[in-house]
Amino acid sequence: MPRLTRRSLLAAAGATGLLRVTPAFAAIPGPSSYSASWSSVDQHPPAPEWFQDAKFGIYYHWGVFSVPAYANEWYPRNMYNNGSNENNHHKAVYGDPSVWPYHDFINGARDKAGNFVQFAPKLAAAGGAFDPGAWAQLFVDAGARFAGPVAEHHDGFSMWNSSVNEWNSVARGPKLDLLRLHADAIRGKGLKLMVAMHHAYHFTGYYQWVPAQSDASLKKLYGQLGAAAEQQLWYDKLREIIDGYQPDILYQDFNLTQLPESRRLDFLSYYYNRAVAWDKEVVATYKDGFNNRGEVYDFERGGPAGIQTPYWLTDDSISSSSWCYTVGIGYYSTNALLHALIDRVSKNGNMVLNIAPMADGTIPSGQQTVLRGIGDYLRRFGESIYATRAWSSYGEGPTQMGGGSFQTPRTGTAQDVRFTRSKDNRILYATLLGWPGGTAHITTLSSSRIDLGSLTSVQLLGSTAGTYLNLPTRTQDGSGLHVTLPSAAPYSAPAYVLKLTFSGAIPALGSGGGAGIPTGWARITNVATGLVLDGGGSVPAGSQLKQWNYDGSTNLQWQLVALGSGWYRIVNRTNGLVADSGGNATNGALAVENSWNGGANQQWQLTDMGNGRYQILNRGTGTVLDSGGVATVGAPVKLWAPDPSTNLQWTIVAV
Repeated sequence: MPRLTRRSLLAAAGATGLLRVTPAFAAIPGPSSYSASWSSVDQHPPAPEWFQDAKFGIYYHWGVFSVPAYANEWYPRNMYNNGSNENNHHKAVYGDPSVWPYHDFINGARDKAGNFVQFAPKLAAAGGAFDPGAWAQLFVDAGARFAGPVAEHHDGFSMWNSSVNEWNSVARGPKLDLLRLHADAIRGKGLKLMVAMHHAYHFTGYYQWVPAQSDASLKKLYGQLGAAAEQQLWYDKLREIIDGYQPDILYQDFNLTQLPESRRLDFLSYYYNRAVAWDKEVVATYKDGFNNRGEVYDFERGGPAGIQTPYWLTDDSISSSSWCYTVGIGYYSTNALLHALIDRVSKNGNMVLNIAPMADGTIPSGQQTVLRGIGDYLRRFGESIYATRAWSSYGEGPTQMGGGSFQTPRTGTAQDVRFTRSKDNRILYATLLGWPGGTAHITTLSSSRIDLGSLTSVQLLGSTAGTYLNLPTRTQDGSGLHVTLPSAAPYSAPAYVLKLTFSGAIPALGSGGGAGIPTGWARITNVATGLVLDGGGSVPAGSQLKQWNYDGSTNLQWQLVALGSGWYRIVNRTNGLVADSGGNATNGALAVENSWNGGANQQWQLTDMGNGRYQILNRGTGTVLDSGGVATVGAPVKLWAPDPSTNLQWTIVAV
């Protein structure tokens, strides 16, 4: 029998380019090659199954900016802003930046008190405090499934053995390939490697107060090489990271839109083609400059108010005041961060938590305590988190969490419930963010919303993994499901999980998860503009959808007809046409109305954003209805990739 090769398998599959094969011959979704175009990179699966299963990761802001340990990680920028707190501090401790510049923290210099100051952590094996193996073990103990460093922040210092940037941790300072040490330790513990790159802002504004440099090397450090050279350097650094370290997740911070589109596409196609060669699935994240057809959108310190599709990520920090270590840094509570994680998982997202090590490589004990607290919960109750999926409803309760970026983690109450489900859709987990007393009341599971006839058991997850307390006494009525619990909590935990097991698939919630959505005629109003969706009257199929002031006309009335599994067709009362994406997944494409044909372009899902607001997501394109923020009567309705903007949010009210 001839030896089966990857090439022969692709040929046998018809050389379609829609399948790639691992050495073990397991299919990995995605094309077999990518070109530097949106039509090509948009075919990349953004969130592979391993990423959706992982749920929780850790990264860290640790670098040269950790040495002054003052204010935050923007110290390198603000020390040059005359009169700022950082500038005054720098003058008092080190000297005027004109004579004691930022690169002295890299090369080493004495402060005013005569102390030698330098970013030069030493390995524990050499008598220092930095132990990458101990870090990686801490991440395992915290329950993380992926981890990694900020390999370069806005300051332009590369934490790897760079051939394109002499300002790196091998040539200067530590004289260590820090990224290699992190990568080997993290992978050695069985975790996926995340590498964060924040260097797009390095040359697009971070060092705006630094005087013009005459030395060519200092021009590179302070982002003064000129646009073309800086853009090339941005790309070259990414290629070094990709080729040298093969990250499973390559996270990028903001300001990618300041780079030419061609450069962004060069990066994406290069990364994805290298992943094909490695035979593994990778994740590229973004805050701007990409899209969530091939990449994963990241909310900084936040997340949506309700379930959002497609899969998303948030990066949050253990501290509200700084992403890097500073003297006197404070921390969020374990419960607040853990409840934030539970909430984000229930809304179809992952969370990566930033920690802030000290310059010498010490992870402060307060941070370790928080991480171990999270890990203790995940070891005991992780079956309700890892490898689960969002259900039709994220949950209920009085505590509002999410609603965009920069949302403070909040501790929930015993009345707050968050749902997840098993991937086979037979187990529903209801996590109570506190002990409710002798009875758990879950209003979402009322008899008016869900048929629990196939429910075979309700159990409380025990205090150790794999143990359960059977809860046989339960009733359901129009106000909810009521489960009898022990009168006092049988153990102490930040949250308590009910496991509802069904004989088959979990029954549909309401009309496909849309309880509260009118079954009759309704007006659909944009949150940003206050205008309503307008079918235009007796217009031909293919006409554009518009916005109009609501005047009671049937042109402005719609019925959401449930199709099952959370999908609807949206029918105009005057002409009987349905809302249609036209199959165009480009941001800014115009929404139209057409005769119903049952296609995915005419099917819509409601993403609950909280406070009666919804995103209306198209099944065919993955984009949502968008007002564009234009409050002019007759303005067209467009389609856009989901983000937190109110332009993409609508209310649906019966008429």
